Amino acid sequence: MLALIVACEIGFWVLLLLGLAARYLLRARKLSTVLLICVPLVDVLLLAASVLDLRGGAEAEAAHGLAAIYIGVSVAFGGQMLRWADDRFAHRFAGGPSPKRPRKTGLEHAAHERRQWLRHLLAYAVAAAVMGLFTLLVGEPTRVATMWGPMGAWGIVLIIDFLISFSYTLAPRRAKS
Repeated sequence: MLALIVACEIGFWVLLLLGLAARYLLRARKLSTVLLICVPLVDVLLLAASVLDLRGGAEAEAAHGLAAIYIGVSVAFGGQMLRWADDRFAHRFAGGPSPKRPRKTGLEHAAHERRQWLRHLLAYAVAAAVMGLFTLLVGEPTRVATMWGPMGAWGIVLIIDFLISFSYTLAPRRAKS
C-alpha cells in the first residue's frame, strides 16, 4: 500500500508536468486537457485500490490511513496546486505574466491565511470521511485503530494552524517601514 501511495504521488506530478508541457511547449491543447483530467484519476485509483484491499480482507493499517490523508489533501489542495504549477509554467515557457504571490502583510494576508486553514480543515474532514468508509468496509472498529492513528497528531497540527492563521485576523502583520 505504501508503494502505491508513493506511485500515486509521483503519478500526480508526472501527469501534471506532462499536461503542462503538452499545453505550453507542444501547444497540444487536447492532449494537455486529457493529461490534466487524468491527474485527479490518480486519487480515484488510490481510493479504489484501498477499498479493494480492505474488501479482500486486509487489516486496516497506517498505510490505509495515509492513503485517506493523501486523498483528503489532494481534494482540498489539488486544484490550488494545479493553478500554482500552471501559473509558473505559463510564465516560464509561454511568456505569461509573473505569478501573483500572496500578500505577506495586512488584511489581505489574514484573509489568505484563513482560507488556507479552511482548506486544511477540508483536507482533514475528507480524510476522516474516507477513513470512516474504510472502517465500515472492515466492519470491526478494533481492526482499524492503527489506521486512525495519524489523525490525532494531525488534529493537533490543525489546531495549531488555526491559532496561527486566525491570529493574523486579530493582529495583522504590518509592512516594514
